[in-house]
Amino acid sequence: ATAALPASVYGALFTITGGRVILTGLVGEVTTVIQTQACNLKVTATPTTGTAVDIATNLDIGTAPDEVGCLYGIGAYVGALVGTNAGATVLPTYMIVLPVGTLGITTSATNTGSIKWTATYIPFDDGAEMVVA
Repeated sequence: ATAALPASVYGALFTITGGRVILTGLVGEVTTVIQTQACNLKVTATPTTGTAVDIATNLDIGTAPDEVGCLYGIGAYVGALVGTNAGATVLPTYMIVLPVGTLGITTSATNTGSIKWTATYIPFDDGAEMVVA
């Protein structure tokens, strides 16, 4: 899922339907350089029923703008989102169970830039899947 950054709001990247899934990996790759201005990026799971939960907390992607090829990953549940310049990144230490709903990103500012997101998952319930939103 390649998407421009949402403008100071939540933007869904993936839709989860048919039941719960186990998130085994989430990697973002900057495809258009991020604008130079402070902007915190976090990853949020938003269930169809219930309250949204941050699964990776804020990473400033704009004060020192992230270059094309910069990789983002989740190192630990509710830990800080990790960003590395065009080399490598981490995958979650623990798998994360996500309910029916969406998985997306939230930004704190309106920055230009684009990130390609790739998710890997295992269906937890029969018929569960996660697709690009």
